[in-house]
Amino acid sequence: MRRGFLRVVGCPALSLCSHDELELMLCGSPDVGDFLELKRVARYMGGYTVGSQVILWFWEIILHFSEIMKRKVLLFVTGSDRVPIKGLASLPFCIQRSGDNSERLPTAHSCFNILDLPEYSSKIILAERLSVALRHTEGFGLI
Repeated sequence: MRRGFLRVVGCPALSLCSHDELELMLCGSPDVGDFLELKRVARYMGGYTVGSQVILWFWEIILHFSEIMKRKVLLFVTGSDRVPIKGLASLPFCIQRSGDNSERLPTAHSCFNILDLPEYSSKIILAERLSVALRHTEGFGLI
């Protein structure tokens, strides 16, 4: 494993990194940070805008989540519960409208950090559907 790793990323500068620094570069930070950063860089597609009611509800819900739930949001949308080394502001994050069926769950395209969010008819339904989706998330991480 070591030999293969060093063939791919081995260079003299690598010896200057501690194991903690190397883990941070490869896996990201375990500290979820301030989700307001993510809100500031979020993009919207499919008819959603920063002022769409569902988007306003979404951020109200997410910003009040515990750290554990915020990690689940990251895991759901990106496939990893870690924050990139440069912080949430460096994470491309997009929410796109996926119809208006309040029975559907949110879905994600983790390779592209895109959250498909139906246009729910109420904040309560959005919170319930999001909760179900987050409870049943599997991701892929290096740790």
